[in-house]
Amino acid sequence: VEDVPILFANAFVSQIDSQTLDSLVLTVGQMTQPAIAGATEEERRKQVESVAFVPIKPVVRLGLTEARARELMATLGANLDHLEAARKLSPGDPR
Repeated sequence: VEDVPILFANAFVSQIDSQTLDSLVLTVGQMTQPAIAGATEEERRKQVESVAFVPIKPVVRLGLTEARARELMATLGANLDHLEAARKLSPGDPR
């Protein structure tokens, strides 16, 4: 596992397999938000309104049975709980 790169992901889409209704397709991707740098709030608002499309680069698409989707949810939930507990133990840590 150590030789597999860790990829940043910040965009997620989950879809039901509409043909079989027995699994989910989870798409994980990378989205880079456009730079918004107007000097005033009005300029920034206009810049945001002019953005027609923000591309997302897919990193992986996973097919998950219902059981595996629930397992993934439980695993992530438990790890988030551990992360929260670790942060409480290290209140001065800037991470």
